[in-house]
Amino acid sequence: MPQQSKYSDSQFEAIMHDVIIALEKNKANRDLSLMVLGNVITSIFHQQVPENQRQQMAEQFTQVLLKSINGK
Repeated sequence: MPQQSKYSDSQFEAIMHDVIIALEKNKANRDLSLMVLGNVITSIFHQQVPENQRQQMAEQFTQVLLKSINGK
């Protein structure tokens, strides 16, 4: 999801690489990969986002994801 970030490209790339390696190591197909990533996202929302902000942040995340996969 290309966006201006406060995190360095190298930090982002290293973490993304680790996640992809873990999915590949476990031979996770598309459906399993999406289920796992979805549950990770849900866990992050529950652990790190105040309840009164979750809905709005989830909607923003969804919009960014849609823009990213649609190339807009």
